[in-house]
Amino acid sequence: MTILVTGGAGFIGSNFVLDWLRETGEPVVNVDKLTYAGNLANLAAIAGDPRHAFVRADVGDQAAVEALFAAHRPRAIVHFAAESHVDRSIHGPGDFVQTNVVGTFRLLEAARGHWQALPAGEREAFRFLHVSTDEVYGSLGEADPAFREDTAYAPNSPYSASKAGSDHLVRAWHHTYGLPTLTTNCSNNYGPYQFPEKLIPLMIANALEGKPLPVYGDGRQVRDWLYVGDHCEAIRAVLARGRPGEVYNVGGNAEMRNLEVVHALCDTLQALAPREGGYRGLVAFVADRPGHDRRYAIDATKVRGELGWAPRETFATGIARTVRWYLDNAEWVAQVRSGEYRRWIETNYARRA
Repeated sequence: MTILVTGGAGFIGSNFVLDWLRETGEPVVNVDKLTYAGNLANLAAIAGDPRHAFVRADVGDQAAVEALFAAHRPRAIVHFAAESHVDRSIHGPGDFVQTNVVGTFRLLEAARGHWQALPAGEREAFRFLHVSTDEVYGSLGEADPAFREDTAYAPNSPYSASKAGSDHLVRAWHHTYGLPTLTTNCSNNYGPYQFPEKLIPLMIANALEGKPLPVYGDGRQVRDWLYVGDHCEAIRAVLARGRPGEVYNVGGNAEMRNLEVVHALCDTLQALAPREGGYRGLVAFVADRPGHDRRYAIDATKVRGELGWAPRETFATGIARTVRWYLDNAEWVAQVRSGEYRRWIETNYARRA
């Protein structure tokens, strides 16, 4: 028995692989293209573990993926591989269409061929779990109810549009071909191993260096925050007990404005790594990004009611764990922030001051 994980050297994927081996012990074949956000250092804790097989490949390479299916005969696929940053999608949307839409299509086709060739019992047990985002639902007003699984799609960025396209392909492959798919739409993740272009690790890194903390617009955009370990547990629950063809929204029950998140980070850092004058004075408002959605919120009633999952971490406990991890792993942060990361920061933030 083994599962195939795509994008398993990225932020959420690597956390999932580490959690999976710790919680289940079932072997993993880990496929990652190792673009800027894929980092084998995330998996250092399982280097040499015979239960973990890493393969550098592109999910868009159908022949390579088919060869992996033939060699390892996985009982399930957990599909994380994606371009995932809104700002990057604004600067270069083509990569998002290629990876998120075309790559998912190629993977679905390879999975369909593998699934159809399985013996009856294995075919019935097979699952294709597609990990997506709440951004496919668009933007909410302050008083609007949270996103449900039946909320109409209304993506507003190239990133969310490409993820919406991949969601629709997964749905179609279930309804047309019978492929036993599952989709999860999650809220903003945070935690260890997150690439430092995202809000929380960016703010931690800048704060520790005494650099400005760039906050878009007025900082009043609202997001629901989900600790990555809780997300991994939810995915395990959906894979084990979710109904084929269904969608499950996964949220952290932690809606906060971006400025509140930054202030909470500043206060947590001040408690753990005190700085004269504190960190809040480093906050610097910069020009907003184009088409910035105002609010996302997740209604996770379905996954809680059907599968018994609920987040273990509050935002306060999750952010404390996250800050401690970044403080304890300064070498990892320094390595990741070199090269590609610095070029990205110059492109995206220096021009917004």
